[in-house]
Amino acid sequence: MTRQVDHGSGPGGTDPGGTDWERRLHGLLGAAPTRGNEVRVLRNGIEIFPAMLDAIGAARHTVDFVTFIYWRGDIAVRFADALSAAARRGCRVRVLLDAVGARKLDDALVDQMTSAGVDVRWFRPVTDDGVPQIGTVDHRTHRKILVCDGTTGFTGGVGIADEWDGDARDENEWRDTHLAIRGPAVAGLQAGFIDNWADENDDGFDPRAEALVDLTERGSSTCSVIRGSAETGASEIWRLMLTLITCATRHVRIASAYFNPDERLCTALRATVERGVRVEILVPGPHADKRFVQLAGEETYADLLDAGVEIRAYEISMMHAKVITVDGVVATIGSANFNQRSTQHDEEANVILFDPDLVTVLDRHFDDDRTSSCVIDPADWAERGLLQRAGEALTKIVSGGL
Repeated sequence: MTRQVDHGSGPGGTDPGGTDWERRLHGLLGAAPTRGNEVRVLRNGIEIFPAMLDAIGAARHTVDFVTFIYWRGDIAVRFADALSAAARRGCRVRVLLDAVGARKLDDALVDQMTSAGVDVRWFRPVTDDGVPQIGTVDHRTHRKILVCDGTTGFTGGVGIADEWDGDARDENEWRDTHLAIRGPAVAGLQAGFIDNWADENDDGFDPRAEALVDLTERGSSTCSVIRGSAETGASEIWRLMLTLITCATRHVRIASAYFNPDERLCTALRATVERGVRVEILVPGPHADKRFVQLAGEETYADLLDAGVEIRAYEISMMHAKVITVDGVVATIGSANFNQRSTQHDEEANVILFDPDLVTVLDRHFDDDRTSSCVIDPADWAERGLLQRAGEALTKIVSGGL
């Protein structure tokens, strides 16, 4: 049964349509909301991959694609085939792969794409002529952006690997959320690709040759695109997360594949509960793909649970989504996790949605995921064993990089 969501009010408590949120986030992040967008929420590989492959197949002029993960398997082959076919029919196809995240990609697929005319580049190689790149090796592009013909864009959490295929029916099919966007907001996604492309490939970037994005209004949704950069200090992603938590009036829901917030965000979560706002967090459970990273997040659980934050662990498969919804009126989806890597170390791209109807969809998905999750009981967590506590203590030493 579909849950009826109370849309509530914005941060000022007066605006159920979200205009207060638009003004506040515009002022704090500098990203102007764009109206007239058609936005589709895509859940799991069963919806995400066909939509992306269809867009590549329909492209007639340009395909720009940046991703952190591009591994092996049937999905990897299907994307390589689609990108190669686009290049052969005359499209300018540019693929930017993170040199760490996409290291599992078969060389044969790279050769296939290159031979077809795809311009494949690597973001921040670990070595340059055999010399380790110490200054940049820990700063990756975690963005996942696909833009076709400057009219259709995608972003979210999904990587190009068989782990994401299917509908999260078992541990072999990861749970994730992606967005498909048509309209003026695609310009923000295009800029997210260009930002990384020009940064690493100045010889491959010519402003005169860039195709103009289509700013035609295609729908009724308002959204902003923000880009987090690997930098020192408070990134836009960090400011976004802090603002959403601090200005919530009734309900905050966070789904994060890798949960490891810094102390300021933890303090904000606790303070938000103390103000009477319900805070729910959904994290991976027994099928987490990175146990060490999971332990780093678990080190924060005790204080959050004591404050009244509700934490649930997803039990079906690896929960890889990165979604935050607030008060039924505003949400953000993208590549950024609720962790210190995303706020301090990696290049990220997120979309902010000012659309109660879309937030309702995301909240409904959260409700569905709750039914497949185990609540972490504060009393039980307080009794966790010495081995668990020792693991948490160990990860705390290096948690700033996770």
